[in-house]
Parts: sequence; structure tokens; C-alpha cells
Amino acid sequence: MLKLPTIQGIIRRRLLVNFHVDPEIVQRQLPARFRPKLYEGRAVAGICLIRLEHIRPKGLPEMIGMSSENGAHRIAVEWDEDGQTLEGVFIPRRDTNSRFNHLFGGRLFPGVQHAATFEVEESDTRISLSMKAKDNSVQVKVEGQVAENLPSGSIFKSLADASRFFEKGSRGLSVTADPQRLDSIALRTDQWRVEPIDLQSVYSSYFADAHRFPAGSATFDHALLMRNIAHEWLNASDMYL
Repeated sequence: MLKLPTIQGIIRRRLLVNFHVDPEIVQRQLPARFRPKLYEGRAVAGICLIRLEHIRPKGLPEMIGMSSENGAHRIAVEWDEDGQTLEGVFIPRRDTNSRFNHLFGGRLFPGVQHAATFEVEESDTRISLSMKAKDNSVQVKVEGQVAENLPSGSIFKSLADASRFFEKGSRGLSVTADPQRLDSIALRTDQWRVEPIDLQSVYSSYFADAHRFPAGSATFDHALLMRNIAHEWLNASDMYL
């Protein structure tokens, strides 16, 4: 696969919608070499809903960059490699409103990227976002407002604990058309900062699917918001299963 150089741009908005999940249920959905990364005995999975702007090869001017809305269903994982324990996120599903990303996902960009429509209304304090895949296989809808603290029912003890957990999992491993290969990309930023957001409405057909997640096995935990973050995407070595 042709690899692009380091990509840079702006994360205009990144909403991490997180669930705590029964580890045994999650393990069934992972390639054999992975195991779920646990917090307080629970696996952590979720959806990254991200708006990217000015995306272009590093060093080129912003004016040629592209913008897109994207969604990634993800599971925090660990694996062993060369005597070390590594961590990141396994991404079984990517969706995008960018025709370019859809056409070149798995070739120029990481993972197969399914075509989807997004409807977003947001302000400094509120967000309402819905995503629907054009193949009708995935639908997401969330609505809420910026908050000061995590929900009382979260397994994370503090915002700082949640922030550290997700910052460490910067490497994403995405499903491709080749069942034996995962595309790999890493997020790098010097401006990592998150704030809690209180979601009054949360729906994902992926996590609501009782075949994947039997009743009670996946529970919404909390959501984190990142805004206006300069970043780079670094191509990492593909993983072969």
C-alpha cells in the first residue's frame, strides 16, 4: 500500500463517546493477538467523532488542506511485541463524509472508510451530532453540553485519569480489506487537552446490537471533548495477524 508522508492539520472537534464493557464480550470481537485494556476491571470501547480541517502533507500550506467529518468505533487494547506490552485502539469500523477518504481508505489513508452522512449543530457549550452510514449498517446520535465533571457513574475516578487512559492509546489499528492486515497510524500533538461533556442522549447501533453486546454488557460511561488542536498523523508499521 502506498503510504503518505506525515499528515498535519487541525482537530476542530473530537468527541470521544466511551462505554465500559464486559471484558469477555470484548475479547470475542478482537483479533487473537489483542486483549482489552482494562480500567477498574472493565474493558473500554467507544466512538471517536472527529472533524478534521486543513488536512494535508506536512509542510504544505493550509489552503490546500481538506476537511471532513469522521467516525471510528474503537476498542482500547494491549498486545505484546518484542518483549514489550504495547497499547492502542483496535478500530473495526470507520465512517466518513469525505468522498476522497472513502475512495482511498485502506490505500492512502488507514482502514476501509465507509461513506456516511453527518448532521452537526454545535456551539461553544452544546453539540448535537448524528451519523448514518450509507450502507445503513451503523447509526450514531449524541446530544449534550459541556460539563465540569465526569458523570457520577463513570468507572474513572477523575478527568485526569480518563485523559491519561486515552492519551496513551494514540496508535490506531484499523481493519482493511485484507483480513490478515491492519493499517496503523499514530496521533501526535503537543496540545493534548480534554474536557468532559454531559451527553443527555447517546445512541450507537453498533453498541446497541445484542449480537455483539448482549443486554447489560456495554454501558455508556462518559464523553470527552477536544477542540482546536494542532496535530499530526504519523504512519506506523502495519500489523499482520
